[in-house]
Amino acid sequence: MAKLVVNGATLVCSMGTSPSTLSVLGTNATYGGTNPAATVQDMKPQVNLAPFGMCQSPLNPQVAAATAAAAGALTPQPCLPAASGPWAPGSKSVAIVGPAGPALLSATCQCVCQWGGTIQVQEAGQNEIEVD
Repeated sequence: MAKLVVNGATLVCSMGTSPSTLSVLGTNATYGGTNPAATVQDMKPQVNLAPFGMCQSPLNPQVAAATAAAAGALTPQPCLPAASGPWAPGSKSVAIVGPAGPALLSATCQCVCQWGGTIQVQEAGQNEIEVD
């Protein structure tokens, strides 16, 4: 079973240099303990997804330009996450009330950044609620 992901969950990106924190707006009417539960739609940059330190993806235009200026030596640049779509696959059995959508699960869901990174949940933000 996977854990229900809530506000404050720890996220990692395969192209980032440091973990980040998921922000779930208090408009969600469903809570996991004392924190709003996340849906697959909680993937907006600078709203839900904070930067992951430095981006190392050569697909990121800032990284590509800095790398070219450094004669081809990979030159990471500040991360600005750019999710290309919602988290997937989401819970098949639990939907979140409010901004309706499937619940975000810790073990199975991931989100793809348009710069080539894969964003995953490292810690759900709570340890008691398990979901299918």
